[in-house]
Amino acid sequence: MQFDLTDLRLFIRTAEESNLTRAANRQFMSVPAASARMKSLEEQAGIALLYRAARGVSLTPAGMAFLHHARHLLRQAELLQADLAEYSQGTRGHARIFANTTTVTDILPEVLAEFFAAFPGVSIDLQEKHSAEIPTAVSDGLAEIGIIAGRIDTLALKAIHFSTDRLVLVVPNAHPLAAQSGVTFADVIKENFVGLYRASTLQSFLDQMAESYGYPLKLRIQVFSFEAVCRMVCAGAGVAILPGSSARRHVANMPLTLVNMVDAWSERKRHIVVRDGVALPEHSRWIVQRLCALPDYSD
Repeated sequence: MQFDLTDLRLFIRTAEESNLTRAANRQFMSVPAASARMKSLEEQAGIALLYRAARGVSLTPAGMAFLHHARHLLRQAELLQADLAEYSQGTRGHARIFANTTTVTDILPEVLAEFFAAFPGVSIDLQEKHSAEIPTAVSDGLAEIGIIAGRIDTLALKAIHFSTDRLVLVVPNAHPLAAQSGVTFADVIKENFVGLYRASTLQSFLDQMAESYGYPLKLRIQVFSFEAVCRMVCAGAGVAILPGSSARRHVANMPLTLVNMVDAWSERKRHIVVRDGVALPEHSRWIVQRLCALPDYSD
């Protein structure tokens, strides 16, 4: 098929608006020109992509498949343009990493501090994503390196295990559960909780687990860092569930106790995922090797 980025943008706009006239307006294009482009796409595909009706348009099954690939191709084109712009500005390389909350906030800052010293001409695009979304993004080429935690389908990617952690309950020293050697989620689900911001991958995971138990978490306050969570627990706002490695780093000199969660899902194996058979540039290989050299927090 022969089409340009204008065709892709127009098709995406048409799908979003369910109306060719509004899509044409968004693309600053006449309606006849937009209609001709859509018909040309369908002729090249050899199949109808749109159902046309008096009130607008909708996607055929083939159109839905085309929409998925159009969005992917357009995103790839945008990434290419961004990468080339960085080279034109003197940057000699670029790495795109998608990672879960703990990795972004507590693991990668130290690693990337070393990275920038070793590769001063390379830039990093680091994005926090839900672990379940990351393998698909890496498989689609939206990121070179993905870092996930928990029991996630890694598709056909190469998965490299680099550490194991366990979620822990963070409570004040005087809390009744502080004397326990281990607790289950069912033991604590009715407590008042201190949580991370709603969009964080860890908080989303805990909310999902709570729903599966039939008791939504009673969140008294939500904050933006693991340290802030620990300070709020210390202040008596509630209890919290955090990755053990992060909690141990932040509770020093606070009157807090960490109690292991013993549910099977509380063990969080961390993996690096990359496309199998695709050679990474030197700077990306350095990141993978440095992560693999980190201490394992297995109990």
